[in-house]
Amino acid sequence: MFEFSQYLGFLLFLSILTLGFWLMFFLVGFVSYWVGGASWELYKEKRAKKKHEDQQSAL
Repeated sequence: MFEFSQYLGFLLFLSILTLGFWLMFFLVGFVSYWVGGASWELYKEKRAKKKHEDQQSAL
């Protein structure tokens, strides 16, 4: 069977693996939220600029 030090090493490996997985999961969610928000703000700015130009050309 396993000795106590091997058991601790296995638990340490599982802990690091699990922490890495959840960190990756969080970062993927955060980065997609960040990119989506930045894209939406850029779209709104372009739409407002076009609307402003259309109003200026109508005058």
